[in-house]
Amino acid sequence: MVARYVVSPRGGRRAYRDISSALRAAEVRGRAALIEIAPGHYEEALTVRGEVRLAAAEGPGSVLVSRPRGAVLDAFGTVSVHGLTLAGRDAGVDIVGCHTGSLTLDRTEVRAHDGAAVHARPYTSVTLRDSVVLYGRTVFTGSVGLIERCRFTDAAHNAVAAIEGARVTVRGSRIEGSRLHGLRVCDAHAEIAGCEVTGTGQAAVVADTRGELAVVDCAISATHAEGIVFIEQSRGSVDRTRVTDALHGIVTKSGAGPVVRGSVFADCRDSGINVQDAGLGTFEHCQVLGARNVAVFSTKGGAPEVRDCRVSGGNVGIAVTDGGRGRFTRVVVEDLSGTALRVWDGSEGVFRDVLVERCTLGMDTKGDGGTTADLADVVFRDFETAVTALGQSRVTLRNATAERGAVGFGVGEEARLAVYDSTVTAVSVGGAVALGKGRFSARNLTVNGSAGTGLTGSESGYLDVADSEFTDCASAGAVFADQSSGRLVDCAVNGPEGTPAVLDNGRADLVSLRTSLPVVRKTVRTVEQTPTVVNNYTGPVITGPVAHSQFSWNNDNVVQQQTEEDGSPS
Repeated sequence: MVARYVVSPRGGRRAYRDISSALRAAEVRGRAALIEIAPGHYEEALTVRGEVRLAAAEGPGSVLVSRPRGAVLDAFGTVSVHGLTLAGRDAGVDIVGCHTGSLTLDRTEVRAHDGAAVHARPYTSVTLRDSVVLYGRTVFTGSVGLIERCRFTDAAHNAVAAIEGARVTVRGSRIEGSRLHGLRVCDAHAEIAGCEVTGTGQAAVVADTRGELAVVDCAISATHAEGIVFIEQSRGSVDRTRVTDALHGIVTKSGAGPVVRGSVFADCRDSGINVQDAGLGTFEHCQVLGARNVAVFSTKGGAPEVRDCRVSGGNVGIAVTDGGRGRFTRVVVEDLSGTALRVWDGSEGVFRDVLVERCTLGMDTKGDGGTTADLADVVFRDFETAVTALGQSRVTLRNATAERGAVGFGVGEEARLAVYDSTVTAVSVGGAVALGKGRFSARNLTVNGSAGTGLTGSESGYLDVADSEFTDCASAGAVFADQSSGRLVDCAVNGPEGTPAVLDNGRADLVSLRTSLPVVRKTVRTVEQTPTVVNNYTGPVITGPVAHSQFSWNNDNVVQQQTEEDGSPS
């Protein structure tokens, strides 16, 4: 049978004037105890031993227990607290500590203006239910924790921390305004489900040092840094979670590799998915919406696997840079102001079954010979340039479609671009262009309805094209300009009568060319005959010949002036 004790600051028959006196009496009797506390402010430190229930007699908020220095409640045994407010200001101690056994805080408020509000020490179990923790952090050290329907507000440190082998579950709770993290898992295991985390000073939710973290059905918003972070070989999963207005939606690095499914990263101030410094991760059925810089970013040895995802709005879609890697399958990228797919600086990108729509550039690559992009079953629609390869990068396209743009495929500097079984339709400048010392090779390429050319080689570019067809190209099927060279083998050119099949500068080998159109042998200058696509990544995109013009961008003030042919200003 449970022994009942009454505490009242006014005293009374069989009532104790303070809580500590009732606790001492209960400990002497050695039985399970219920201590009912009348409303009031009790300035004392509570040490609770055995099986004890502390309850506010008139409900939550009616009893305040506080101390200016030292701990407010130390639990040893099986202890439960119902409806009390526990307040302390000492940063050097745990305001509420569970030392042995278990502790339950139910409809309880804990205020710790600095330091630890609640500390579950090793081999203990602590439950918080329908409770509020203000200012201080809740720490589980090698213990078991359950948090349900609680609120953590303005923690001066981390709101909740699971460390040193702890196992913690947080459900249906709200974490707001933490100076550091909302939840940190370090060499421990935690699950956070159905929670809201907002306004953190650093990453909202973090797993590090081989921690295991599961995030399910959560909403993370307005964090000053990352939404979710996995680092230092941590593992875990993120399911059906939305991150909004974070610097980076989710970051993985230093060997960490979560599985992320069905989640949304919206309006991130830098990147949505960021995998760096040998980070890993699998991302399935996710969306990145309106990322201000890069939607999906792999860099410095990062190696994500991205499947069945969608990128919409923002600047750059998928960027693999600085030795990063990545494999991207069944991805949709749409409505970007910049590049949809980017591989730079010694990186490797593999793209399968990708749809790119309404982006300025479909793909751009640049870097040394170790910079490679391998694309198959890709579609580019409504672009300025579908694919641009620069530097010494190497790009392979298989079964690619480019529809409605200025230039289909372009290669420049010393890059290599190989195209197989692909189609370019409805372009205004050209189907494929080789500039500088770039090398373009194609097998079974079809170019239909170009308002310019089918193929163009300029400067010292090289075109090696076989088994291909060029139809209704307004300027010519192929143009070899400047010092460019190459060969056309078993190709067909069809179009309006009088349109040149080939403009040949004398450096092209035409083998088994099938056409009823003339082959014109003459020296061709690119500036006169073939518009050149110039991609300036911080300025305008020029898709045609321009003379007597000036351009200005990134200026606060611009003065426009036109000069007449006689040199006088208009």
